[in-house]
Amino acid sequence: MAIKVRDYEVRLTRNKEERRQVRALRYDVFVEEEGAGATEEQKNLHEEYDAYDRFAEYMAVFHNGKIVGTYRIIDRNAAEKMGGFYTETEFNISKIKKYKGNIAEMSRACVAREYRDNALVMRMLWAGLGEYVVRRKIGVLFGVASWVGKKPAASAQAISYLYYNHLSPIGLRANVIAENFADGVNPKLARMNILPEVFVDTDDAVRQMTPLIKGYLRLGATFGKGVFIDAPFNSYDVFVMLQTKNIDAAYQKHFLGRENALAGMDEDDGSGAMKTLGKIMLFPVTGPLKVMRAFVEFLLREDAIDAELIEDETKTSDETEE
Repeated sequence: MAIKVRDYEVRLTRNKEERRQVRALRYDVFVEEEGAGATEEQKNLHEEYDAYDRFAEYMAVFHNGKIVGTYRIIDRNAAEKMGGFYTETEFNISKIKKYKGNIAEMSRACVAREYRDNALVMRMLWAGLGEYVVRRKIGVLFGVASWVGKKPAASAQAISYLYYNHLSPIGLRANVIAENFADGVNPKLARMNILPEVFVDTDDAVRQMTPLIKGYLRLGATFGKGVFIDAPFNSYDVFVMLQTKNIDAAYQKHFLGRENALAGMDEDDGSGAMKTLGKIMLFPVTGPLKVMRAFVEFLLREDAIDAELIEDETKTSDETEE
């Protein structure tokens, strides 16, 4: 499904040219703006990519035909074709991979510089991502959230706050792989409890968080243990995970009338619960057009009056496996 608001649209990319535009936007943001490393080939093409892009799907926001925001999505099926998820280069996610239902990784989120003051772009990205989640019946969504730079101490309040208050449950907790740090990077920088708990100030922590991390927390996200220093990409990353059944109770109540409406969403016990709750979407719910409209109105706020929900076109054969 595509969602349109005036001259904006969010949907999965449909062809090689749109996928190329996504990688060009990522180059602008990650390489030129934030200082990530790039190969000579990437510089010549003006595109940012890695081996995990081959079977990945791209959620993109279009404005007058130009891609201005994007997420990369890799579900279990795509990961199996590639031999794993991108986040496995930084974190041990073996516990999550044992999860019985479908899982998906979100990565490479970015918005064009001139559109960052326009909250509509990020809200539309999340709406598109949510619609994807319900169609693929994703029970666990995960990825990394990053700060620019190589010194986690610059975000000590935020990182320590996440450690003391929002670690994932043991049964699904990812753990950093400090052994994969680049040569010369001190593995002790993987520590997440940078500050003693008594020194953590919530207000300061929130100020140090990126808008993306704040958004994840509002949805009830939890975080893996440890910080990964991605020196070649000029970032330091924390692992973030969202479980459908644990989406913030306020979101569930707003759409479904009760705070525990998503309980059992990730398991089908044969009672028809999954069929009934197939109408529900992460971030926080959608499904039938009527419910999707309620979701769009909540997320897009004053822009919802102009929103159109359109069934997506059939994916073209050249969308993936480039």
